[in-house]
Amino acid sequence: MIRLALVLTLLASLCSAQEAEPPMTYERLGNIIFALDPEAQPLGPGFELTVADVTVLVVTDTAADRMRAMVAIGSAADLSPEDLQRMMQANFDSTLDARYAIANGTLWAAFIHPLSRLDKDQLISGLAQTVNIAKTYGTLYTGGAAEFGGGDSHDLQRALIEELLKKGEEI
Repeated sequence: MIRLALVLTLLASLCSAQEAEPPMTYERLGNIIFALDPEAQPLGPGFELTVADVTVLVVTDTAADRMRAMVAIGSAADLSPEDLQRMMQANFDSTLDARYAIANGTLWAAFIHPLSRLDKDQLISGLAQTVNIAKTYGTLYTGGAAEFGGGDSHDLQRALIEELLKKGEEI
């Protein structure tokens, strides 16, 4: 019985490995980004694109195997303690894979992931979540893919993720 379970586990691993996407590279990342926004621009080790009328910067570091998608929200200078607390609460339960962050005096929405292990749908969802938390800063503070509670916001924010996933189907 244990031997059968071990064989089935091994077969499942082999099947999933055969179906796995190739590792994400700078070039593959660029192909996906240009499919999402044909007007995107290479920018140093990354790209600048527009998603739902929001400028998104994507930066890669292939030596460190990292990528970061970022949206500048505004100055961090005027954040109140209440703003900071609400962002930290949201980082825990509603921003999902994106996060609020502060760097160099700017408040950012950011999605950070190991580059080589990033798959297409994770990238697309991460971009949409980053845009969603930037757009909902000061109101819902949500990545939009899942929320605790009801209301109309979930369907409106989930629509952006679905739109980008649909664009990415042909890649």
